[in-house]
Amino acid sequence: MDRVKLITIPKIEDTRGNLAVIEKESIPFEIKRVYYLYDVPTGAYRGAHAHKEQSEFLIALSGSFEVVLDDGIETRRIMLNKPNIGLFIPTMMWRELDNFSSGSVCLVLASDTFDESDYIREYDKFKLFKST
Repeated sequence: MDRVKLITIPKIEDTRGNLAVIEKESIPFEIKRVYYLYDVPTGAYRGAHAHKEQSEFLIALSGSFEVVLDDGIETRRIMLNKPNIGLFIPTMMWRELDNFSSGSVCLVLASDTFDESDYIREYDKFKLFKST
């Protein structure tokens, strides 16, 4: 769990509005895919998987949501609700996203392109994979 990190994104404050900047040095991997979650219905959750090789960086661009992380031993719940703070999720970390506020947008920066074989979508298989 010590590999999980909240990272402050550099921002430029201005009376006309703030500007947040994500550059190569901001996160610990090269970005190969960007996607976002929005219009998540009340009570719904996303995620419920782990990645074997891919790392991710999540940002609440708007609103808020919680990320539940599980490394197979410890579980941690993290609220994301500031657009200049992102959550680095390393490989082999089970994640679920829930408690989305109305109008929330979750931006995900990923270290790799989509590859279904990189996903572990069943928690029991994740636990087995972690124990080997």
